Amino acid sequence: GIENTNYFVTTSNGRFVLTLFEKLTADELPFYLNLMAHLARHGIPCPAPMANRHNQFLGILKDKPACIVSRLTGKSTTAPNRTQCAAMGAMLGQMHIAGQSFTQIMPNPRAAAWRAATAPHVKPFLDAAQSALLDSEITLHAQQNLAALPQGVIHADLFRDNVLLTDNRVGGLIDFYFACTDALLYDVAITVNDWCMGSDDRLDTTLAQSFLRAYHAVRPLQENERAAWPLMLRLAALRFWLSRLFDLHLPRDGELIHAHDPLHFERILNNHIATTPVWI
Repeated sequence: GIENTNYFVTTSNGRFVLTLFEKLTADELPFYLNLMAHLARHGIPCPAPMANRHNQFLGILKDKPACIVSRLTGKSTTAPNRTQCAAMGAMLGQMHIAGQSFTQIMPNPRAAAWRAATAPHVKPFLDAAQSALLDSEITLHAQQNLAALPQGVIHADLFRDNVLLTDNRVGGLIDFYFACTDALLYDVAITVNDWCMGSDDRLDTTLAQSFLRAYHAVRPLQENERAAWPLMLRLAALRFWLSRLFDLHLPRDGELIHAHDPLHFERILNNHIATTPVWI
């Protein structure tokens, strides 16, 4: 994978996942592993890191940081229904509440400074209209103050392939290695942008409202979050448009990956700009 490589491990003591980290360092990893352990203790179905005989989560394998976590059951969906979107909304609310008692801080590494630094690298690959869109969105979001919104630990990458479902129940949240501390609503927007999109890259109002109402029933959304919602959806789309442009056009040397299509999030961004999104 781009960020890490996973192996399934079956032992006499159970089924686990062995993860080798391709990018993250041993200094960065304790935040993520401690967060997963914290959430698992608080009833969130996420991989629980396994401590070694020295009571440490992290080890070294093939000269790379590595850990072993519990293996969860279920499978991801490519076409979530209304019930599954509601279940995902409720689970995200539960995760955000459980994360409130997690004391470690990780500033979002893909916030305004990252956007400003990354944009010049991808602009040579854009046409004039795309370049203007990128410039205007980066300028707009640099002026917003997300710190006024409710803050906490966010997953920041809860796409459908990072959620394991058993029928209509959420059985597992995985791949926490983009988690950070930021506006909780940003996490909602990232997740809605993947779970609640129609085939035309426009927000499916039925799915989005089911998601938001279920989330709101667990962690009530505030008035300032309602006001921030349209721009937050745009910010979440911008973040993944930008990272996908970078991964497509500027892959690391020797990186054998399937780059996701940046145009998908460019279309989502343009559609958010053109329409007013549904709320609870």
